[in-house]
Formats: sequence, structure tokens, C-alpha cells
Amino acid sequence: MRLLVLSLFLLSSVLTAKPLEVKVVVVALFEQGNDTGDNPGEFQYWVEREKLDQIIPFPAGNRDLRFNPKTGVLGICAGVGTARAAASIMALGLDPRFDLRKAYWLVAGIAGGDPADITIGSVAWADWVVDGDLGHEIDAREIPADWPTGYIPLRRHKPYEAPRREKTEGEIYRLNAKLVDWAFNLTKDLKLADADRLNDRRARFTETPAARTGTKVMRGDTLSASTYWHGKLMNRWANDWVHYYSEGKGNYMTTAMEDTGVMQSLTWLEKAGKAQTNRTLVLRGVSNFDSQPPGVTAPESLAGEKLGAYAAYIESLENVHRAGSAVVRRIVADWKTFSSSTPQ
Repeated sequence: MRLLVLSLFLLSSVLTAKPLEVKVVVVALFEQGNDTGDNPGEFQYWVEREKLDQIIPFPAGNRDLRFNPKTGVLGICAGVGTARAAASIMALGLDPRFDLRKAYWLVAGIAGGDPADITIGSVAWADWVVDGDLGHEIDAREIPADWPTGYIPLRRHKPYEAPRREKTEGEIYRLNAKLVDWAFNLTKDLKLADADRLNDRRARFTETPAARTGTKVMRGDTLSASTYWHGKLMNRWANDWVHYYSEGKGNYMTTAMEDTGVMQSLTWLEKAGKAQTNRTLVLRGVSNFDSQPPGVTAPESLAGEKLGAYAAYIESLENVHRAGSAVVRRIVADWKTFSSSTPQ
């Protein structure tokens, strides 16, 4: 009986307490160990440097939340893959402890990068977030000779069949162009971390000058796929897939896993009056190239890449925080303005 009374009391306290007003939600996707003090994942620099010292239990999500009550910045480590990310974001959006109606959302993680457009260590702000899992597939050994791929858009019968369906089912999301403009312009001249040891890896890409440059802030679109794919033929598919779904307006630059899951949850949360999708940003740092250099096979290239040991792992984590935190801190500093109107 006492336990029941205590449970009802705690439930009543949660329901009657004033929700925490959140200004920015930083969405990381994985952490290797602890939130602080060891080998970093995507979450650790945000927790340490943005002083997200308050731990908030989050049993319905992937990992406990971290919060800075002075700045109103909330950190969530949503989990690897579309499903985990979608579930964690939905759980957060429905949590009565938080008021997220005016919050900005920053997805901040690492990714593979297209060597035709970007180099390792650089970061890219996305305008288009495209899903690489929703579709039909025929084994490559059985596709017609004139097909470029065995992967077919959802509810179509051949690759890149036109016209693209107007009503999509989570295959593509267009972010707020004016907000992305603002974030890019705010950060485009930042000096990013780089390392001489990365130049040897870059130099191998003799056919793609963009891969041989130094780190910088860029603007390019991201493809979310829970299958970790790799290789020049898959790179060609990624470019064609983004081109198809964005109707030629997007440019594939980074490959990640979770972003369409985050966007799906935010889309439904917006319908419930609990979030605003036009306050969402996606920033990806390139930890590795998505395909092999000339003279190397795709399996050989893939074998050299693993989580925590990517060529530019630390630099990509550093630079995602460096560019992302500039945006987060400006939103917080100008909250009187940005709480009611988005930056432009």
C-alpha cells in the first residue's frame, strides 16, 4: 500500500511540475563508453564543453539525457540506426517533463563522405535528408543488363522511374532553407581542426580534387541508411538516389544512418503540437570516405574502416562540435529573438 501511495505521489509530482523549457536539443547518436572522461563518441564533447552536467533519467530512450539548466540546452544520445533514433526522439517529444515547442534541434554526428565533393575532417550542413532504406531491391545477379542498380524507389517498378511520387512516405525531408543559410553563413569561415597525417589518405584520391583539400565548413546533403554500405558503385547509387528524390535539387555529400528517423519523429511530433520541424538542422562531419581510392578494392577499403578508428574520427568529432556549438550558443544568446522567430 505504501508503495502504491508513493508511486501515485511521484506520478502526480511529474504531472503537476512545470516542464523544463528547452531552447536547443543536441542530438548525438552514439557514445563509446561514459559520457565524460574517456574515449569520445558523438555525445562526449557536447556534454563536457556545453556543461550538460544535469543527468536526467530516460528509461524510454537509448541513454540518459544531459541538461544545462542555465542555457536550456538538452543533449540526447539517440542510438545508432534509424529505428533507435526515431524511437528515442519520439520518447523525448512525448515526455511531459520537457517543453519542446520552441526548441531548435541539431543533429550532430559523423558520417562517410563523397570524395568527389568533400574531404575527411570537413563538416556539411544539409538541406535535404534522404532515406536510403525505403525501397524495393533485386539481387545484383538478377537485375536486367540495362539497369544501373537493383534498388528501386518505393512503389515503382524500375530504377529512378519518373515521375517521382509526389506523396512520399519518409523517403525525403527538406529542411528550412533560410535556417540552413543562417547556420552555414555563421560558420563557413571557422577554422577547423586538421592533421598532417590525413594528407596521405587524401592524396590517394588522385581523380577527385575535392578529397585532397583541407578541412572546411560546407553545405551538402545527407543519405540515411541503416546498412553500412561502401564502395564506388554504391557511391554512384547514393548520388543518383538523392538526385532522384530531390528532383535534381540536392547534392549527396554525406552518408549517415539516423537522420530520416529523427525527421519522421519530429514530423509527427509537430502534428501533435510538440515540436517544430522548421527548427531542425543536420550537421555531419566526415570521418571517412564512403568509397575506395583508385587501385584499391571496395572490400579492402571497407576493411580499413571501423567505429572509433576512422581516418578522421577525432577531427570530425571536434569539427562537428566546433561548427555546431557556434550555432547553439548564438541561438541561446539571442533567445529573446529566436524563441519567436527563426534566424534568417
